[in-house]
Amino acid sequence: MALTLADIKARPREEVTFTIECSGNTGLPFFNGGIGNARWAGTPLAPILKEAGVLDSGIEVVFWGTDEGEIKRADEVTFKQNFARSMSLADAMDPKNILCYEMNGTSLPADNGFPLRLIAPGWYGIANAKWLKRIEVRDQRFESRFMGRDYVTVREEDHNGETVWAETSVGRARLKSAPARVTHIGSDYRIVGAAWGAPIDRVEVKIDDGPWMPATVDGTEEAEFAWKMWSLDWPKPSAGEHTVTSRAIDKSGNIQPAMSDPWIAKKHTYWESNGQVTRRIQVS
Repeated sequence: MALTLADIKARPREEVTFTIECSGNTGLPFFNGGIGNARWAGTPLAPILKEAGVLDSGIEVVFWGTDEGEIKRADEVTFKQNFARSMSLADAMDPKNILCYEMNGTSLPADNGFPLRLIAPGWYGIANAKWLKRIEVRDQRFESRFMGRDYVTVREEDHNGETVWAETSVGRARLKSAPARVTHIGSDYRIVGAAWGAPIDRVEVKIDDGPWMPATVDGTEEAEFAWKMWSLDWPKPSAGEHTVTSRAIDKSGNIQPAMSDPWIAKKHTYWESNGQVTRRIQVS
């Protein structure tokens, strides 16, 4: 099945507000800000897959981009390969997935995937393939550099007292929040931040070694896949250095893990770094 961009634009249009985060964001001390929120528009993917006629044997959907590079394996085999990411057929058929051609009401910028990209709300940025040229349905699991060798999280797991090392491909986004700034208002201060990665129920903030305090979250019922801004008033803090830490809680009761939580502490790669973020603030 072949479709031109005009064909795709002629199909039913849907829009979603979605915060995309690089799975390596904050995983390295020098990499922050790998995240952005936008209104994405395009046509749903699932009806196109249905029209193409997926066979009963199909289990995996591969999204191929036009960007390519040379890959050299450990066994000295060298070859060119286009960027490719995959997900299960069930995940690909999610009605929220769109083939996207607009960002914030205008055509996709080149850096954001013009002329067409996948937008999969709730997945890390690596899964939202840009510059799409081909979509394939396969009858077996797909492995490539960006599925099985890079963008793979290595973590120690406890299996009945035995340590097992697990490697998993980066996929769905994880619950996260971060303090963004502290504003000086007279003799008082206000802490402002964001939370994302799952439907947000609430956000709590801790100053220094104090108790967790509830923050005010804006628009908790709006735009399920967009970040939520939150704030906490901080009256008359003492002079000197302070730490500010936030944690998000989603609607299922999951809590953003602390950096000491085994889920984070036993992770040995910088992907999927959703541990609690602590900022150091100097009050004069």
